[in-house]
Amino acid sequence: MLMSEQAQGALKGKRIVDLSRVLGGPYCTQMLADHGAEVIKIEPPRGDETRDWGPPYHDGDAAYFIGVNRNKRAMGLDLSTAAGREVLLRLLQGADVLVENFKPGTMEKWGLGYEQLQQQFPALIHCRVSGFGGDGPLGGFPGYDAIVQGMTGWFSVNGEADSNPTRLGLALVDMGTGLYAAVAILMALIEQKDSGQGQFLDMTLYDCALALMHPHIVNYQFSGDIPAATGNAHPNISPYDTFRTQTIDIYIGAGNNRAYAKLCRELQRPELIDDSRFADNGDRVRNRVELKAELESVLVKLDGAEVAERLARAGLASGPILNTAQAVAHPHSAHRGMLVEQDWYKMVGTPIKLSRTPGSLHSKPPSYGQHSREIMAEYQFSASEVEDLLARGVLLERRLD
Repeated sequence: MLMSEQAQGALKGKRIVDLSRVLGGPYCTQMLADHGAEVIKIEPPRGDETRDWGPPYHDGDAAYFIGVNRNKRAMGLDLSTAAGREVLLRLLQGADVLVENFKPGTMEKWGLGYEQLQQQFPALIHCRVSGFGGDGPLGGFPGYDAIVQGMTGWFSVNGEADSNPTRLGLALVDMGTGLYAAVAILMALIEQKDSGQGQFLDMTLYDCALALMHPHIVNYQFSGDIPAATGNAHPNISPYDTFRTQTIDIYIGAGNNRAYAKLCRELQRPELIDDSRFADNGDRVRNRVELKAELESVLVKLDGAEVAERLARAGLASGPILNTAQAVAHPHSAHRGMLVEQDWYKMVGTPIKLSRTPGSLHSKPPSYGQHSREIMAEYQFSASEVEDLLARGVLLERRLD
């Protein structure tokens, strides 16, 4: 990921007003900002709550916040006031996209819902991220990553077979919704070029979590069997699991008969190729415990890092099980541009690699209200208007306690 003060990017010229907080919305808008979109992050008087989600912290802001808010400018604005809403309407005059994650009905209560804004801004793309949407049996309920993981089956398929239902160790419902939202925004921008019209993007954690439950939901729909946790083993492929070695655990995946045969030959167990218990993938899945024991009888005598690399060089999918520090330190992470450092800022780079318009780091995550005055000046607010709004607590440069 390049570091450039003159960021261009594939989305140069697109302006996004970002009212979202926490993770899904900010993760989405950071991706767009990495690739050239101008993102104005508008925070309520008490700020994005993830500024407090630490330790660790840097200058009072939690690493959690820092991780999803680079390349944005920030201002504080109280949208519960009529004056704050008037400021927002001025900002939307030059915007292509509005992203927000207020509880459904909040924007409508303020006169800022999609149908209301459409009258004034017909080309505006309005993306709302919510837990469950605004209607239906769960409509309007608050949505948090772990709650939705539990409600959409994720807990039930995570962990070891004999463990209790377990939360996935990543906030992948939030982040997956951010990814889906970014895709939706890009689709809407493409369509907007032809129609000249905006549209409403109704993105929910619930929908995205269900969409990500592959292959468990489709397995259930076609078999009638309720999926259960299988530990590190894949429910549909074998061998596809962690294996013990003399030194460390490694992961090996062999998704077809050719790969399985190659694995057996590499481990000097060719007789397993024609073993009737393991003749094809279905057999290997049914007899996964026996197959794992056969393969581990060889692997436990070998150095894990060495055999994982040897298998990979032979064209097989394999790798060591690393912790976070080891993954960061791995030379391939640096080679792929996935480690970005500038002054105090240390973060992962963008995984989206475009050849002519690569993503870039052009500004570190902003402090609260850092650009409030600057943005207001750009939108032709007079100095006296700015001072009045600051004095009334409508516009803010510092968080309220």
